[in-house]
Amino acid sequence: MHGKTISENVEEYLETIYKKSLTDNMAKTTEISKDLGIAPGSVTQMLKKLEEEGFVHYYQYKGVKLTDKGYKIARGIVRKHRLLESFLYNTLGIDVEDLHEQACAMEHSLSDEAERKLCQLLEYPDQCPDDHNIIPVCDLDITTCYECSKVHSIKDIPKRLENLIAVGNMVPKQKGKIKFIRGNNDKLKELLELGITLETEITLINSTPLNGPVKVLVEDKEVLLDKELSYNLFVVIE
Repeated sequence: MHGKTISENVEEYLETIYKKSLTDNMAKTTEISKDLGIAPGSVTQMLKKLEEEGFVHYYQYKGVKLTDKGYKIARGIVRKHRLLESFLYNTLGIDVEDLHEQACAMEHSLSDEAERKLCQLLEYPDQCPDDHNIIPVCDLDITTCYECSKVHSIKDIPKRLENLIAVGNMVPKQKGKIKFIRGNNDKLKELLELGITLETEITLINSTPLNGPVKVLVEDKEVLLDKELSYNLFVVIE
């Protein structure tokens, strides 16, 4: 966890901003107000407080963006939430319509070690079951899930410094270097056949809607990735 120096209320704000900023780059005050069910005036006051604490950049009349500090915390909460939804649905058989509320109640108390073990138990899922949103990458300084499985305690793994994003969430012409591959050895073999390994430089050409393929440039070669594979490749943007 984060030493519980961050309140659940702050985490909820950062989580909401994270989800909005994935599609619009900047989260608007009215959108945050609607999602959290809080009056716009109260939201504005909170956003200014979050800026003072270094979690966001607040732009009056425009919206708010996460800082690197805020992004790391928000991504971690979203990851725990979506892992919990996967557990509740796939392991416990909870109805889809009940997943979000129950995961919300559990995400703030889930320790980082419990999160890691849950991910391993679920065999490294890449999407949550209710809305099929991507599960963010962990912040452990590892390159594959296999590497993580060989470490006994999370205390023995340092935290990653860079913020990684999935290839499937890149924008056209954006370039990155692969730093983490999620999944088992079958994923690694599949990527190797495409000429993709750790440290490979990759540029997004375009991404088709829904479950269509993602076209990327690997060195000088165009390669088509299926959507699921693109959500299991994580890069640091160059």
